[in-house]
This record gives sequence, C-alpha cells and structure tokens, in this order.
Amino acid sequence: MNSYLVLSLATTILLLLIFSIKNSRRFNLFDHWLHHQLVKKRDGYRWQVIAFINDPKLMVVWDVLLAGLLLNEERNLTALWVLGTLGFADLSGIILKRLIRRKRPIMHSDMEDGYSFPSGHVLGATTIGLILLQLFGKEFGLAFTIGIVALWIMVIISRLSLKAHYPSDVIGATSLAIVCFSISEQLFLAI
Repeated sequence: MNSYLVLSLATTILLLLIFSIKNSRRFNLFDHWLHHQLVKKRDGYRWQVIAFINDPKLMVVWDVLLAGLLLNEERNLTALWVLGTLGFADLSGIILKRLIRRKRPIMHSDMEDGYSFPSGHVLGATTIGLILLQLFGKEFGLAFTIGIVALWIMVIISRLSLKAHYPSDVIGATSLAIVCFSISEQLFLAI
C-alpha cells in the first residue's frame, strides 16, 4: 500500500477520534459500552506481565539497546532514526494526552495513572514494532512478522483487559504511531 495513503488514512482516523472524544457524548457512551462488552472480567497476572514488558519507559530502554546494536554495526544514521522515531511518537503522545485529558475507564488499576488517550503502551509497542519490521522484516521473514504482530495484539489486549484504556485509546495510539513512523520514515529517506 502506498505510504502516503497509509499516512492519510491514519491521520484521518486519529483526527476523527480526537474530534469525537472531545465533542461527542454519544461516541464516548458507545466507547464505554464497547469497552464493557470486550472486557467482562479482569484477567490480571499474564496481562500485567505483558504491560510491564511494554511499559513506555521500558520501551525507551529497548529502543536505546536497539540503537546501540545499530551503532555497533556502524549504522549511525539508522540508530539516530530509531531513537528519533520513538522520541517523536512519545512526545506526540504526551502532548495529545495533555490536550485531550481523557479520564481512564472506571475500575482501572490503581497502578495506572495519567490520562487515557492515547495509550502510551500501544503507542510504544506499535512504533517499535514498525521500526523492527522496517529494519529486519525482509531479513527474518514471515515468522518474525507474525511474532511482532502477535506481541502487538497482546499489548492491545492487555491494555483493555486491565481496564486501563477504552478501545478508541488503542486505535488512536496505533494511528498516532503510524503517523509518527511515516513522517519519520519520509524524513529519514530524504536524508
């Protein structure tokens, strides 16, 4: 699929979600209802482990380790791109959280603080997943791609299962990650 089409679609979805969350009581009621339908019970421990491994702060550590490996292979510009891409996505997520100020779902874990939209866990996991697929997807093949997608899906399920986010929070985070990754990739290719 054309990268500009993907960027346009992700941007459109993100903007529609932001508008709907800020302005539509009906959308927010539907999102709350959908969250309730998707999460009937809290299945904590397994999903807490997935959430911990993909914590936004820990994602920075994984990103720095990946950049270090790339520096070791003398792929300096690529290492800088890896750091810049996650940094750009994280900064965008922090700004959006502070602008939107959406409260977390009722019954969320006491360990979760801050605002709900977009999910920082899903934002980081999506961004790192896209980076890994870009760098190693062709080299390691289909099994690698399936593994990255499976981990990404588990992160999404963990955020919903732990009642930390609404469905629109994870969709918004995925869209934001795609937007940030696409912009970063275009800048990297231009250099």
